[in-house]
Amino acid sequence: MVTTALEEELLALAGSVPDPELPVITLAELGVLRGVRVRGIGKVDVELTPTYTGCPAIEAMTADIEQVLRERGMAEVSVHTVLSPAWSTDDISAEGRRKLAEFGIAPPRPHSTGEPIPLTLSVRCPHCGSTDTELLSRFSSTACKALRRCVACREPFDHFKEL
Repeated sequence: MVTTALEEELLALAGSVPDPELPVITLAELGVLRGVRVRGIGKVDVELTPTYTGCPAIEAMTADIEQVLRERGMAEVSVHTVLSPAWSTDDISAEGRRKLAEFGIAPPRPHSTGEPIPLTLSVRCPHCGSTDTELLSRFSSTACKALRRCVACREPFDHFKEL
């Protein structure tokens, strides 16, 4: 698919929108922004894939994308939800994973990198780096995160679940 300079600019703008539930990362870093297509003067279509079907943040993402693109001069912004291919935690960029860990959220483990799969199923503590952690709750502040605690430093932390 051939993209224009304007489409690349609009994609970068839409991609710079922070995730409403995890404002430490952008929609581009989260991997939910699938594409932007200009379809006329001041008219643009945006494709967005939710992290899971029924994700309540999709409405906020849509509104934020519409706002940033309208501020750029796009009079008509249509954001379309795309469910196929489904979003996966593998879609989170390396920068997004780094930012999650830096923020105190254990990033999901990648599972389609072609690298050997670690023998441990443990989750690394984003505070001290220990892999001696325990699950406290399968759900945390959002459905896509679990609440864990580090046995070594005793600090609780969120873990972004692998999908």
